[in-house]
Amino acid sequence: MRALDSVLRRWTPGLLAVLFVTAGCGRQAGPAGPPPPPEVGVVTLTSERVVLTTELPGRTSPYLIAEVRPQVNGLLQQRLFEEGADVRRGELLYQIDPAPYQAAVDQAAAALAVAEANVPAARSRAERLRGLVASRAVGEQDAVDAEAALARAEAGVAASRAALESARIQLSYTPIRSPISGRTGRSTVTPGALVAAYQPVPLVTVQQLDPIYVDVQQSSAELLRLQRVLASGALTRDEASASRVRLLLEDGTPYPHEGTLKFQDVSVAPTTGAVTLRMVFPNPEHQLLPGMFVRALVEEGADERAVLVPQQAVQRDPRGNAFAFAVGAGETIEVRPLQVGRAIGNRWLVTAGLGDGDRVVVDGLFSVRPGIPVKARPVDLSGMAPGAAVPGAPAPGAPAPGAEMPADEE
Repeated sequence: MRALDSVLRRWTPGLLAVLFVTAGCGRQAGPAGPPPPPEVGVVTLTSERVVLTTELPGRTSPYLIAEVRPQVNGLLQQRLFEEGADVRRGELLYQIDPAPYQAAVDQAAAALAVAEANVPAARSRAERLRGLVASRAVGEQDAVDAEAALARAEAGVAASRAALESARIQLSYTPIRSPISGRTGRSTVTPGALVAAYQPVPLVTVQQLDPIYVDVQQSSAELLRLQRVLASGALTRDEASASRVRLLLEDGTPYPHEGTLKFQDVSVAPTTGAVTLRMVFPNPEHQLLPGMFVRALVEEGADERAVLVPQQAVQRDPRGNAFAFAVGAGETIEVRPLQVGRAIGNRWLVTAGLGDGDRVVVDGLFSVRPGIPVKARPVDLSGMAPGAAVPGAPAPGAPAPGAEMPADEE
């Protein structure tokens, strides 16, 4: 009995304290009500007209190019232009020593004079013998010989005149002039150099840079896809606007002048499987130089009822499939599988899964699950910069809420 009494004295204060706390907790707890539905920001989609463009890589090439070569042999006396300067068509670039060719002209002129001097005597003799043949004063053979001599004299005049013209042409090649208007490059020779007619190395290259060509490559598969889309009527195309082209420079800045699509090549390159498109751009500031890498923005066509969804609303499941949360009937969350096309600014072009009037969630995505009721709040994204994050939207690379996880990730 004494042992039992001792145990009760030791445990009684603790038991009383536990009972007191339990009773107090029981008096404070009340009936728990349902939590309020989470508030989410939504954007209501409206179809709109969107002009679709494709970005094609390419390089610039001169509108006109002339490799200047000498047409006669000789000693180069002068270079009469500044390297890298603009020249006009017919402007003097080089001067070859004209003395030998001037002497050839003088010699040909003298030979022509001699030939012309022989003609009157031959003509007079032929006419005289022609009259004597009629009176049988001379033989007919003598008259024939006189006629032949006159013909030879006249032929000699024609040959001498052609030789004189050839000598003058050779002399005219001694001043080397620019065949086109454009900008000169580096000169490969200096005064005092001996040049040869039609040598393989040009003296200088002149290129016309305003306007300038841009040659871009489009894959044949992309060309066939575009033709099918246009044939189906999904896109409409205005030929006048389709021929206008914009340009991005190598550093990504837009080129200030608009170009024109000139033609599409009729064959596909077997090594690349691409078709060449040639465009012409004005280049008054000579900002574009031959050989520069550029990207051309070519208009494909216009989608009259395009649905554009903010990029914040489009999620990816672990398999990479696109989907979005939408507020459906009864203000509950629905999962909409999407077919996503290209990015246009800070929005995705959606080809299937969403339409006019659908409300997609862009804010509070971490608090939603399929089928739960929510309180929708309209969000205005018109003033938001492309790529800016909406509060409550998942960070880049974060798993999508409600997405199905792979079996090996728990």
